[in-house]
Amino acid sequence: MANVSGSGWPAPRKRTDARRNAQKLLDAAAAAFATSGVDVPVRDIAARAGVGVGTIYRHFPTRADLIVAVYRHQIEACAEAGPALLAHSNPPHTALARWIDLFVDFLVTKQGLAEALRSDAAAFQTLHAHFLDRLVPVCAQLLDAAVTAGETRSDINADELMHGVGNLCIGVGYNPRYDARRMVEVLISGLRLS
Repeated sequence: MANVSGSGWPAPRKRTDARRNAQKLLDAAAAAFATSGVDVPVRDIAARAGVGVGTIYRHFPTRADLIVAVYRHQIEACAEAGPALLAHSNPPHTALARWIDLFVDFLVTKQGLAEALRSDAAAFQTLHAHFLDRLVPVCAQLLDAAVTAGETRSDINADELMHGVGNLCIGVGYNPRYDARRMVEVLISGLRLS
């Protein structure tokens, strides 16, 4: 069935170069957010992407639209990594540990996201729910595989594990000497059955 716009005419497919530009913008914005937070000037993101500021606003009319798009894209990448790691990592506990490492990357590079999510912008209202809806089941799949293989404790669930990892990552923004990865590594080691 043809994609139809509000005018009754078929909605145009996004051109390949437009998709490529959108991807470049998402990558550039993600890098800028990681180093400078979500309040980084749009012109800095445009410069990183090698496009004009107008191109950013054509794809993402507001800063909130850009922030949501970047984090949705990164959530999807993290969600897709779980099954791939499980299929290619042996044993399952290794896949779980590698995925948690990706999850830590996601959490510790989100400077300013918590503040943005507390804003009144409607665009942010569903982002946290999307985060949980996509990532908790992936963590559960990995954790269940490790439990079934007899490698990991069975008395913790995915929601608890993700909250624990998230809480260990909070200190990153407040203490430059704090090593969240080391603390998460201790947590993951503690899951392993002897």
